[in-house]
Amino acid sequence: MKAAVRRKYCRPDQLAIEEIDIPKIGSDEILIKIHCTTVNRTDCAVLTGKPFVMRFFTGLFQPTRIITGTDMAGEVMEVGTQVKSYKAGDKVFAFRDEGLATHAQYVVLTEKDNIGHMHESLSYEQAAASLEGVHYAINFTNKVQLKKDQTAAIIGATGAIGTVMIQLLKYYGLKVTAIGHTKNQEMMKELGADKTYDYTVKNFLDDRENYDYIFDTVGKASFKNCKKRLKEKGIFISTELGPNNENPLLAIKGKLYGSKKVIFPIPVNIKKSMTFITKMISEGKFRAIIDRRYPLAEISDAFLYVEKGFKTGNVIINMWE
Repeated sequence: MKAAVRRKYCRPDQLAIEEIDIPKIGSDEILIKIHCTTVNRTDCAVLTGKPFVMRFFTGLFQPTRIITGTDMAGEVMEVGTQVKSYKAGDKVFAFRDEGLATHAQYVVLTEKDNIGHMHESLSYEQAAASLEGVHYAINFTNKVQLKKDQTAAIIGATGAIGTVMIQLLKYYGLKVTAIGHTKNQEMMKELGADKTYDYTVKNFLDDRENYDYIFDTVGKASFKNCKKRLKEKGIFISTELGPNNENPLLAIKGKLYGSKKVIFPIPVNIKKSMTFITKMISEGKFRAIIDRRYPLAEISDAFLYVEKGFKTGNVIINMWE
């Protein structure tokens, strides 16, 4: 099979496509033919080992897995004798943010991994695009008590996390302000945003509207700047450490500036996220956004594009093109 391989942390242009053996399965394992995967921000950290904290999960001095990739959608080809929940022919998707070696045409997983049956309405592309950003977005909402008609602003509302956040917050009945690029204003409205801002034209912080929540999905904002737009008991949440790595510390300190506070969400329970998004899909309340598609041979280009930080939704790798 073909796979994207690196034996040390590296830049995207050092990632190589190699021919390696299709893995054999044990009695408790599942062989999956991967049809689609993504290149996402987590993959970039797994590839480069940056920020350094990522290495505590992926290998301190060199990566524990030589094949990159954190998610996938594919077809079960063979199962071990002890496997109960899956059979050959099943369509499945899976995710592990520490790496799953899924930038390859086949992968071996077990029932204990974060694997689930794809919803019947999804294509392989859509299923692969319903994992990484979904998991992190759901872990935003799990950390707070969302209530109908509360107000929320989403910074970076057009990325893999942000496009999910719009749909999640509307699912819970919030009033959503989405901040994104000029080209994506209509898309944000289509996903349910009540108000949009084009950050290339206007800073939403300059208006007088205050919010119950400000969600920073791209790590480009700070609590210091955003606190003026938070209501009393308002909450700032970011996926990133912050401009000066301050967000975890601010979250530990608790309430600041009166009743306003910072929450730093640590993502947990991937299977729960997969179950929840499948529920939303079955209710017709979620659709995955796909920006670009690349064949495996051009995966380095996909990484370089994602690193620029301007993707809309997800970047798909089609493994058999």
